[in-house]
Amino acid sequence: MILSTLDNDSPPQDDRVQLTAPATELQIANRELGTIERVSHSGNLEILMDSGREVRFNIREHPHLDHGYAVTSHSSQGQTAQRVLIHVDTDSSELLVNNRFAYVSISRAQQDAHVYTNDGSKLSRSLSRESSQRTATEVEQQPTSPKTEPLSARGVRPSEEEQGQGLGIGLA
Repeated sequence: MILSTLDNDSPPQDDRVQLTAPATELQIANRELGTIERVSHSGNLEILMDSGREVRFNIREHPHLDHGYAVTSHSSQGQTAQRVLIHVDTDSSELLVNNRFAYVSISRAQQDAHVYTNDGSKLSRSLSRESSQRTATEVEQQPTSPKTEPLSARGVRPSEEEQGQGLGIGLA
């Protein structure tokens, strides 16, 4: 996306960018944000990172850039912004939209957070869903239910052949 802009006559100076792959030699982490300060027609970039560091490289040697005007909740962890715009699709899975998503998204804002949603009546319930993962110890301590044999439509245990056919497996 950025490379095609560099081929145009007007370089993308002052564009917000997000690095989409780490660069250990430049000490850049994946998803770090910055602002392009200078661009040469040969592809040399100077980027002022949000951390205050300035990095220099050629886009052809590290082409892993994308526009950085909007980021996902996941990649925004550990960052702050003056204004945060949050899109909440209440029809999304509880694995995506839940209380952790709400906390991470809203707590990024220093001054202003706006929430946009497809259904205001479901918003509170969607953002209140519990998202904590159970630890291995909690799973181990959970009482196990007694094992039961599957029953066929006739109320009797199906044969191995019937079980295999139900899975699309033909037994010879």
